[in-house]
Amino acid sequence: MKSSIYGLTFDQLTNECTEAGYGAFHARQVWDSLYIDRVKSMDDLNVRDEVRDYLTEKYVISTQDLFVKQEAGDGTVKFLLKLHDGHYIETVLMRHKYGRSVCVTTQVGCNIGCSFCASGLLKKTRDLTAGEVVEQIMTVQHFLDEEGEGDRVSHIVVMGIGEPFDNFDNLVDFLRVVKDERGLAIAPRKINVSTSGLADKIYKFADLDLRINLALSLHAPNDELRTRIMKINRAFPLDKLMPSIRYYVEKTNKRITFEYILLSKVNDLPEHAEELADLIEDIKDKSYINLIPYNPVNEHIQYERSTPEDIMAFYDILKKRGVNTGVRLEHGTDIDAACGQLRSKHMNVEGAK
Repeated sequence: MKSSIYGLTFDQLTNECTEAGYGAFHARQVWDSLYIDRVKSMDDLNVRDEVRDYLTEKYVISTQDLFVKQEAGDGTVKFLLKLHDGHYIETVLMRHKYGRSVCVTTQVGCNIGCSFCASGLLKKTRDLTAGEVVEQIMTVQHFLDEEGEGDRVSHIVVMGIGEPFDNFDNLVDFLRVVKDERGLAIAPRKINVSTSGLADKIYKFADLDLRINLALSLHAPNDELRTRIMKINRAFPLDKLMPSIRYYVEKTNKRITFEYILLSKVNDLPEHAEELADLIEDIKDKSYINLIPYNPVNEHIQYERSTPEDIMAFYDILKKRGVNTGVRLEHGTDIDAACGQLRSKHMNVEGAK
């Protein structure tokens, strides 16, 4: 299988062209074709024939097929994409007042094993290449182009199936492609990467200084509870994880977002809110806690969504403690809302990969 040309950063594409004996300006022509003209076939690259032929021997544009598309009443669109090897991934378009946001997947399946999550129902099969992640963005952009409203992908959240930092190098290449000002030009401040807490990679990410926003899937304020619902906490307990977060904040001078899914009578009690405020007390001025109502998953019937009253009580405690916090606005609740649900449901029915 040929590689996706979307996987090449601008510098890598330039090296590809120059090492083959072509001018660097040819790389710019190819880049413009991909991200400005948004061609869908290698045959349509606006570049000299021999350059196009050379690249076509090694690369393709499309490696994914749209298998299922679900559209919600609020405009959210969930895409189930079939990869070249028969595996399936999910990508989601969310329409906000401030722009069009896409949630991308970085792995086929997930090995992190959070006990409440639909993504982890199917174990990791492989990492996605950088090109396969970029192609998700382009699939959505082509969909928007066909709508004819002039909409552009303006925001990206790397919060789909998989642990992004477990696919670190491909993640970084993806980020370099989508934020390149010569192409999609998505501002780094409009890109959010979420991790379950791979502390060693958080240090590495901070040192790269990509100016990308970071979110930590925390979901519990102490080790006992976090280990119970997130097995990653065994490898990176809070006394290892929180120093990496403090390093990120100090190194980048950027705010950190803590994602906190509220599970009824599990992690949503008043004492949990107080513990959470204590945990981030020294960095609360550079923190934001995103409280997330739980999307129930059939395979995890032990968990239920917190009541509106319990959510607001939790929120009020954090606010009184001076913590920046909010309750996430939900999208796509009339379709398979939880990340991984559509893929899991399809695989259970079809026996797919």
